[in-house]
This record gives sequence, structure tokens and C-alpha cells, in this order.
Amino acid sequence: MTVPLSILDLAPLVAGGDAGDALRRTLDLARQAEQAGYARYWVAEHHLTAGVASSQPALLLGQIAAATSHIRLGSGAVQTGYLTPLAIVEQFGLLDALYPGRFDLGLGRSAQKRTDVVAGPPPPPPVQEEQVVDGLLIPKPFSFAPLLASARSRLFASLLGGPGTDFSEVLDQIQALLAGPIRDAEGNEARAVPGEGADLEIWLLGSSGGESARIAGERGLPFAANYHVAPASVLEAVSAYRNAFRPGVLPAPRVMVSADVVVAADDETARRLASPYAAWVHSIRTGRGAIPFPAPAEDLYAAWTDDDWQLVADRTATQFVGSPATVAGRLSTLQRVTGADELLITTITHDHADRVRSYELLAKEWYG
Repeated sequence: MTVPLSILDLAPLVAGGDAGDALRRTLDLARQAEQAGYARYWVAEHHLTAGVASSQPALLLGQIAAATSHIRLGSGAVQTGYLTPLAIVEQFGLLDALYPGRFDLGLGRSAQKRTDVVAGPPPPPPVQEEQVVDGLLIPKPFSFAPLLASARSRLFASLLGGPGTDFSEVLDQIQALLAGPIRDAEGNEARAVPGEGADLEIWLLGSSGGESARIAGERGLPFAANYHVAPASVLEAVSAYRNAFRPGVLPAPRVMVSADVVVAADDETARRLASPYAAWVHSIRTGRGAIPFPAPAEDLYAAWTDDDWQLVADRTATQFVGSPATVAGRLSTLQRVTGADELLITTITHDHADRVRSYELLAKEWYG
């Protein structure tokens, strides 16, 4: 049985464009995705980033809902360190009140306050050599320690603020507000309106086998593992989730796995369209934040050193690029090795028509 395909969109800016262009492209892509048969359309949350316009998922999802009719919509993911549980429930409760039964509330802990940023960089990831597991490339881990300890990270933290509540406590409060009402010892009630009783599907997203995977498993929630962000730890994340799973909201584990993808009519064209990807990843990993996605150019990497290429090697090696048959084959391997129940596809190209076409070609090949 073919597992469903869904989309994760960052509303990326491209070189020469602006945020308005990026958002209008997202609305058009969502309409096209619905017609092509994608199961879900999720938007990411990123802040203070020149190349990404998806800073407020709930606001953007409301616009997408108005432009579509039935495709399921969601956040991938709300960064819980920046909003109170009440604000999250109210935002998505409002969406559900207007468009009932269409929304997934994807939650991530990436913006929780981190003591390791203040006290010093976290320890390096465990030593792991690149390996191929049943045909799936698992690269060496990438360490984000220098970025987390940088002055830029401290500046961003000062601007974003946030309640800094423990992730498990945040989830407790979100689930309590959705179930509502909340009562104190004196019998006072608090209700999230809109929000209480909203028909939301809660997902947890994670890039490792840490807290997000464990909590998702313990609470019987669905889990999305980020192969496109941290390909080295995808098997660890999926395994940790399944090992921790106890029947709860779900009777059995449910896993979605993400992948970076570019599809074109043939492998050579796809490689050309995807060629700026390394520069885009490099901008993130050098601490500048994602730049507007460049146009393909022969001299884009003229000044690059071996160190530059090494910085992005795990991401470029695990981006699935090629013809529909080539990419579908690699996605089938990812699905088989991880046991994913669904795949979450993210595609960025400079030209909007190429991005729409990539998703169309993939859906046609995947679903037959």
C-alpha cells in the first residue's frame, strides 16, 4: 500500500523576491497541492530569517484555509518556547472554529529556553561514521553547538523571549485547555474560547531520540521525524518514539518522516534546479540564517573551499534530486527503512513554476 505524501512549506523567499511574493506563492502551491492529491499542507515557523516568510503559522494557515477546500492543514511546528499554551490553543481554536476539522497542531520544543546556551555550548554529538542502512544514507551527525553558543543566538533569544516552560508542562496545559474547562482549588474556571473542544490533531516533531520522541510515545501521539533537518539521527528518533509508545490518543505508533526533494522531468534538470541548495544550507549553518534562495548559476561556488562543502555534506547527500522515478525510488527506501506511515516533502527552487511542477511530478509518479 502506498503511504500518503504531505508537504512542509517554509514560504521561502527567493533572490530578487520579497515576502509578499513568497506568501502568494505559498497560497498558489497549497491550491495546486490539494488538486495533486497531497494529504496535508504544513507550514514551518521561523523567525528573524531573511529567506523565510513563515514566521506566524496560525496567521498563514488561515489564509491557506480560505484558498483551499479540503486538504488538511497544520504547523510544522509551532515553537512552543515563544508562545503560552493559551495563545497556541486560542490561535488554532479560532482556525478550527472557522474551518472545522481541518487542522493539525504540530508542536516542537526547539525554542524552549536552553540552559546550555547560557552556561556554554552543549557537548558534541556522539561519534558516528557515515553508514548506509538497507539502502538509506545515514550521514555523520552535524553539531549545532557553535551556533547555539554564538552572539547571534543570544541576540535572537533576547528579541523572541517566551515563557520558557518545560515542554511536557506546555503539552499538559495545551491538552487541558482543549479538553477544558480548567478549574483551580477554589472552583474557579478558565476556558479557552475559541479553543476548548477544537477538533485538532496534535503531532510532536523531533530531530533526535530525545524528549520530543519520548513524550510523543508516552502519550500515544503521532510523531514526525526530521530526516530533512537531521538525517543522521532519524533512525534514533523513530526508534525512541516506538520504544516509548503507549496507547493513548492513538492505539498504535504513527510516524511521519520528512525529506528534502527536487523533481524535474529528468535527473540533469533536477540537479540544476537543486544546485543552489548547498549555498542555502551553508547560510544557515554559518549562523547568517537562511538567505533568499539563489538562482542556479555556474559561479555560485567558485570561491568555496573543502571546509565549505564539508559543512553542508550531510544535507546535500540526503536531498532527493532527480526524475520522478529516481526520487520516488529513494523515497520508497526512506519509507521502508524508517517504517514511515506518511512522508512529508519539502521542496525549494528559485522559480515557482519549477517548485509546483516538482510536486506535481512526484504525486503523479507516487500515486500512479
